[in-house]
Amino acid sequence: MENQRFFLVIALAFVLFLIWDAWQQEQRAKLEPPPDDTVVSTPERGESVPTAPTDTAGPRPDTETVPGSVPLAPDVAAQPQLQSVERVRVVTDLMNVEIDTRGGDIRHLALRTYSQSVDQPDQPFVLLSDAGRDLYVVQSGLVSNAGNAPNHYEVYTAEAGEYRLDAGEDRLVVPLTWTDESGITVTKRYIFHRDRFVIDLEHEISNASGEPWRGVQYRQMQRRPPQESRGLFGAGAYTYTGGVISTPERRYEKIDFGDIAEQELDLRVAGGWVAMIQHYFVTALVPPSQEEENLFYSKALDDNRYLLGMRGATLSEVAPGESTVIRSQIYAGPKVQGRLENVAPHLELTVDYGYLTIIAQPLFWLLSAIHGIVNNWGWSIVLLTVLIKLVFFKLSETSYRSMANMRKLAPQMQRLKDRYGDDRQKLNQAMMELYKTEKVNPLGGCLPILVQIPVFIALYWMLLESVELRQAPWILWIEDLSIRDPYYILPLIMGASMFLQQRLNPTPPDPVQAKVMMALPVVFTVFFLWFPAGLVLYWVVNNTLSIAQQYVITKRVEAAGAKA
Repeated sequence: MENQRFFLVIALAFVLFLIWDAWQQEQRAKLEPPPDDTVVSTPERGESVPTAPTDTAGPRPDTETVPGSVPLAPDVAAQPQLQSVERVRVVTDLMNVEIDTRGGDIRHLALRTYSQSVDQPDQPFVLLSDAGRDLYVVQSGLVSNAGNAPNHYEVYTAEAGEYRLDAGEDRLVVPLTWTDESGITVTKRYIFHRDRFVIDLEHEISNASGEPWRGVQYRQMQRRPPQESRGLFGAGAYTYTGGVISTPERRYEKIDFGDIAEQELDLRVAGGWVAMIQHYFVTALVPPSQEEENLFYSKALDDNRYLLGMRGATLSEVAPGESTVIRSQIYAGPKVQGRLENVAPHLELTVDYGYLTIIAQPLFWLLSAIHGIVNNWGWSIVLLTVLIKLVFFKLSETSYRSMANMRKLAPQMQRLKDRYGDDRQKLNQAMMELYKTEKVNPLGGCLPILVQIPVFIALYWMLLESVELRQAPWILWIEDLSIRDPYYILPLIMGASMFLQQRLNPTPPDPVQAKVMMALPVVFTVFFLWFPAGLVLYWVVNNTLSIAQQYVITKRVEAAGAKA
């Protein structure tokens, strides 16, 4: 009966998953502000650009400096809102972008090759926006020891109100200009590229004053936690939304909004990157050189806003009559591993497969290889499931043979139960003697399945995290493998297949346990109603193959017993 206990453990695991999911939603709820009608509300009080760590104890004053006396924060009065002046619109083959002349912020970014939903194919997916409660923008600027540098409060001048990447062009430059009375001119450039989600960011400082200019560049993401529910019974299975950093020592480390609120990040790093990730998409800030040293920082602001960014750790100096360019990169797009790994080391880890990445990564490679042949992600999942089943064929055969033998012993075990009644000690001794006589291992049906559990979990996260499955159709009514089956057909088929599989297993002698086992298909069906269709498809195919294999093995064992 160990096999039945194994299924009970699975049921318990699902209950624990629900508890964990509820806890996650509770934590996210604590971070969300009470609803209001504010469209744009981003007070800048207390916002600052952190500097290098110091060895002194206690809190750092707002006037703290780095070598060269570069102030920690822009010397700008607090503003009640994230103000807007003029919008510069940029259209490329992949993006629709709006840049505000206030600070030169990227206030809106929509991905043209990814639609908002299957029902809205002509509406691009909005990754960055300053409209509504889900504030999410990219800001950048300069700070200088003399104060003559444009931070993200200053107003730039744009040469045009709209820029387009025309056919035949591979590069689009969008310049913004700021000039100080002292003779300092800063040209901020966003450089867009064809078929790339990477945006080059440049600050060119031209010094026409009589004094050397010293300063650093900073870039940051400002965001509120998203409001939509991502729980099991919400918009889908829960996936992480929040900050991530990468350093040479820590390739991938999550820093969620609660971490930012609890303790500000202040880290000197050579290379690396900082990012905000969500289901399928990522925005990352990357230095142009992995040898360049930066200061990673985070900060919790008023109105449920959070900053995550980096600033230069080494001063740039521009002599009178000279100019220099400070560069950086922004990745804003889907979590496509082939693109991410070409931007920065370990950026592909934002496709988060969890602790079983070592298994999930080869599975994704194999799934992609199959898709390259069949050109349909649904059929790719079906064929991948068949291949996995073939790999574990011998293990499954051992498991099903043990189940068949246990099923054959069911009448004898029932007689032992009738004989010994409630005397558990004598009943267990008699059952062990029966197993020994019939050469049956009661754990034989359990252990082979346990070996396969890590593969099942890795496959779950691989299918859940792969943006390639987003809005990918299969057949007929399945138009998006990344969301639930709209008509619940696949979950019902999965439940029926699980019920049929239960009928092939030995019936527990304990009536209570038997009733629990019979209820499990119903319980699992309810769980799977909200699972992405791609995951349910895997389980349906896996169950179907398991039933066929188990049926054949059971008939063979029963036939061999009849001949004996």
